[in-house]
Amino acid sequence: MTHHQHRRRARIAFSDSAAKQMEGLTSEAEIHALDRALVVVSVDPEVGEPIPGTAAGPQLREYADDVERVRILYWISVLKTVVVVAYIEV
Repeated sequence: MTHHQHRRRARIAFSDSAAKQMEGLTSEAEIHALDRALVVVSVDPEVGEPIPGTAAGPQLREYADDVERVRILYWISVLKTVVVVAYIEV
């Protein structure tokens, strides 16, 4: 019997500013596009490109989906179990 290891998806958390941005989404299409992008990031937190910065804080990453027109700035917890979304653009 073959055992497949399934990596657990990372939990998504939102900064206060990202949560406020989400409250401003009114279109069902925008919400759907954001949901799809969040699933991609939760399945593979390293999918986004690192944003150059200092080593003082968490390494910010950017995930952009040109088809859905969504951009997310986020950082990953040390154990890669939590993705904290800092900024949302839909």
